[in-house]
Amino acid sequence: ETKAGVKRADLFWAVDTGSIGMVTDAGAAKPLPDDLTAQLREDFQYPSWSPVTGRVRTLPYNTERVKPEQIPESVMALADSDLKIGWAPAYSSFQSFVTAMRILEGDTATKSWLKSINKHSKKYAGELGVVMGVERGEVDIGFANHYYTLRLKSGKPNANVALAYSKSDAGCLVNASGIVALSDGDLPVNFIRYLLSHEVQSYLAREAYEIPLVQGVKQPQGLADLSTLSPPEMDLRKLADLRPTLNLM
Repeated sequence: ETKAGVKRADLFWAVDTGSIGMVTDAGAAKPLPDDLTAQLREDFQYPSWSPVTGRVRTLPYNTERVKPEQIPESVMALADSDLKIGWAPAYSSFQSFVTAMRILEGDTATKSWLKSINKHSKKYAGELGVVMGVERGEVDIGFANHYYTLRLKSGKPNANVALAYSKSDAGCLVNASGIVALSDGDLPVNFIRYLLSHEVQSYLAREAYEIPLVQGVKQPQGLADLSTLSPPEMDLRKLADLRPTLNLM
């Protein structure tokens, strides 16, 4: 629509920053006021789009089958482990995770990792299925966004699953949902302000277990504080480079 000069929407709201990057790269995004983006955590401030909530990549593991010390600190090392792994390769968040791995580790290392993981893994349709498979003991450990485990444990507090985090690699990437203003004026900006209000951010943290990105809002219970994690430094818009990832997979 942008290329054709036709816009039928005031906003573009996406659950993953890969698609946000495609919109901003196409020049369709309108700049946002500084006072709006200043509400966000410093490492999530962008001039042409606004993150809404965050999600961290995690390693859910079965607490009866795996001890924490068995889990390597590097997600790359899981390829050489004897752990049975659950994954959802067709799921968009997993593909963004692999894209981040490509950017950080290179295509050759990522391709080798995928081949090795495939030898001792079980595929699921989505990452909630991965977490449920881990809890049932079908696999030892899995790859999933944090909120699937928290949602499962909210309904089943004694579930045999806990979260582990890798360090400084794609395995602990903090991704975000985001929104872009496509038209000028107060309407799109005010809607973004509403999404960043303490009321909405608190609701999303409490009910959806998303990570609030506005300063001063508590994160969901059961998740390690972001300050204790070591996610890789990355411009999330680079995750729009998805085609090479799909070709690799």
